[in-house]
Amino acid sequence: MLIHPDKSLLLVIDVQDKLLPAVAEPEPLLENCRWLLEIADYLKVPVLGTEQYPQGIGHTAEPLGALIPAGAMLEKTHFSCVAEPACAAAIEACQPQQVVIIGIEAHVCVLQSALQLREQARDVFVVADCIASRNPQDKALAIERMRQAGIQVVSREMVAFEWMRKAGTDSFRHISRNYLR
Repeated sequence: MLIHPDKSLLLVIDVQDKLLPAVAEPEPLLENCRWLLEIADYLKVPVLGTEQYPQGIGHTAEPLGALIPAGAMLEKTHFSCVAEPACAAAIEACQPQQVVIIGIEAHVCVLQSALQLREQARDVFVVADCIASRNPQDKALAIERMRQAGIQVVSREMVAFEWMRKAGTDSFRHISRNYLR
């Protein structure tokens, strides 16, 4: 199945100030997440973000925080955003058939959210180059477990090209010129 821009939601999980420096390769993660968020914004794909206990872990790292629409950032204490009533309600309000997930940590909040979204019979896509854990082995195990659960593991470019659908459009020209060098 292809990822459809009009059926999907981009979910940004816990890319927070105090957690980001602790994960493996934080700079590429931040850049990859920014890249996909900008494309989602350009293509008008809905975006929600979560922050795990921001009083202790801080807020979403810049520049990502600036790319998440006002009112679309949700606080949580559950590891799975689906288990948090306000987050679950916000996801449901978007009515996505497909959820594209980026964020940290791959083996905790990303994994638990992805598994619960899959239990809801949604098509779930986790963007491998936009997730991280403190320990790369934990990320690898999370990816393996997600695949076993029927979650699609994709790359940021796979998402972008599936959202665009075809070449020769204004969207393709803009994204190609600004993001696909």
